[in-house]
Amino acid sequence: MASGKIAPDWQSFADAYEVPTWFRDAKFGIWAHWGPQCVPEYGDWYGRLMYVEGHEDHARHIATYGHPSRTGFLDIIGQWKAENWEPERLISLYAKAGARYFVSMANHHDNLDNFDSAHHEWNTTRVGPKRDIVGTWAPIARAAGLKFGVSNHSAHAWHWWQTAYGYDTTGPMKGRRYDAYWLRKKHGAGTWWDGLDPQNLYTGPAFVPPDGLESPDAMRAWHDQRDGQWLEHVPPHNPGYAAKWLARQKDLVEKYRPDLVYMDDSRIPFGQTGLEAVAHYYEASQRWHGSIEGVLTAKQLSPYQRYGVVEDVERGFVEGIRPVPWQTCTCIGSWHYDRRIYEGRYYKPAKQVVQRLADIVSKNGNLLLSIPVRGDGAIDSEEEKILAALASWFAANGEAIYSTRPWRRFGEGPTQPKSGFMNEGEAKPFTSADVRFTTGGGALNAILLDWPEGKARIESLSVTALPDARVDRVELLGHGQVPWIRDGEAMTVTLPRAKEGQFVPVLKVLGRGLA
Repeated sequence: MASGKIAPDWQSFADAYEVPTWFRDAKFGIWAHWGPQCVPEYGDWYGRLMYVEGHEDHARHIATYGHPSRTGFLDIIGQWKAENWEPERLISLYAKAGARYFVSMANHHDNLDNFDSAHHEWNTTRVGPKRDIVGTWAPIARAAGLKFGVSNHSAHAWHWWQTAYGYDTTGPMKGRRYDAYWLRKKHGAGTWWDGLDPQNLYTGPAFVPPDGLESPDAMRAWHDQRDGQWLEHVPPHNPGYAAKWLARQKDLVEKYRPDLVYMDDSRIPFGQTGLEAVAHYYEASQRWHGSIEGVLTAKQLSPYQRYGVVEDVERGFVEGIRPVPWQTCTCIGSWHYDRRIYEGRYYKPAKQVVQRLADIVSKNGNLLLSIPVRGDGAIDSEEEKILAALASWFAANGEAIYSTRPWRRFGEGPTQPKSGFMNEGEAKPFTSADVRFTTGGGALNAILLDWPEGKARIESLSVTALPDARVDRVELLGHGQVPWIRDGEAMTVTLPRAKEGQFVPVLKVLGRGLA
C-alpha cells in the first residue's frame, strides 16, 4: 500500500488502495440506521414524504402532529429524546449475533448530524437527544472488539428537502406553505431551537413550486421533474453546500477515526469535492495506522472504480465471484423504524439473513445488516428474537463465514439471483438444492441454503467435477461426522433432521485437492 499524499482521483485511489484484511475477514456487520425519522415509527423517508400531499405519511403527520405548515420535521427533531437508548446492551447483542463491525448513522438526508459537529449547528449535541450519538457508540463498539464505521447520507439533503417548501393544493390549508418556506432564525426566539436557523437544516429553497398548482398529482409531477432523481451534483442555488459537506465529512473522520465510511451515493458526490473526501480519509487512515486500513463504500461503481473504493450493492445481488471485495447493505425491515412491520411480523427472519450472507460471502462480499432502532433508542421483541437466532447460527457455523475466501465457484443450484441494485424483492426463495461454497482453515465449506430432507446432493463435489480430489471426512458443523458417498455424478451426504430453530446447515469437507 502507498504512503503519503494521495491525489483526489480514481487512478490514485486504484494505485494506493487494497481492501484491508480485517474487512475481508469480518464478513458481517450490523448497522444502526437511527435518527429523528424513527420517532414517528412510520418507515423510511418520513421527513420528505410528510410534505407530499396525498401520501400516507402526509395524512398520518396531520392526524398525529398537525399540519406541516405549523408542525414540521423540525418539531419531530424536538421530540427525539432517545430516552430508552442502552448502547452497551445493544452492542453486546450485535456482537453475540455475529457482527464483526458496527456502523452508526452519522446523518441522513434529513441533514441532522448525529455527532458533535464543528461545522453544522443542527446536531444532536444541541438538539434532540443532546448527546453525541456517534461518539457514544464508537468506544463501546471498539471495547466489544468490533470495528467501527459511520454512514454519511447528507449529500442529498439539498434536493431531498425541497418538498418541505411546497404546500397543499386542496383542502382547508390550500396554498399555505410548509414550515421550511417561512421559518427563519428569528422565529426560534424563546423556543428549544433558539439561535438556530431552520434554513441551515432544510438547506434553503432550490426547486420551490410556483403558486397555483391545482392538485396533488400536479405538485408531485412538478417535484419529480426537478428533484425526483438521485442528484449528485453541487446545488446550483447554493455552491457552498458542497464545501460545507466536505468540512463536515472531514470533521467526522478526524473526530471518530472510523474504520469504515459508508457514503450513500452513486459513485462519489459533488465531483472533485467528493474525491477530496476520499483522499482525505485514506490519508488519515495512513496517518493513524501506517497504511490504509479504512474502508470507504459507494454505489454503482464502474469495474475500474471498484479497485479504489469498495462498492456497496444496496438491497441487491451480484451473479458471480468478484475479483475485489464488495458489500451488500440491507435491512430486516424499513431503513427507518416502522411499527407496522413489527406488528405484522414482516421482518426478514434470521434464516433469510443467513441465506443472503452465504450467497454474498461465496462471491467475495460482506453483508451490512440494519436492525431498525425505535425513536426512543430501543429495539423491539421481534428484532431481539432475530438477533438471538443469528447468535445461535454463528455459534455453530461461524467458521464457514469468518476469515474465509471464495472457492473455485461460488455455488450451485436452481436459484441464481441476477446482479442488480435494489432488486432483492425480485429474487426467488432459496431451496435445499442451492449450495454456496467458502474455503478456510484448509477445509471446503458447503453451505446448504435450506435444510434438506435426509440427503444433500452436491454435483460440484463429484468425482467427475474434481477428479484429482480426495474426500476424507465430512462434518455437519454443530453436530459431527455425517455419512457421505461420492460418485461420478455428485457427492451425496446424509443429514439428520433439523432440530427446532436450526436452519442453513453447513458441511465441512476435509480431504486433498479440495480447497
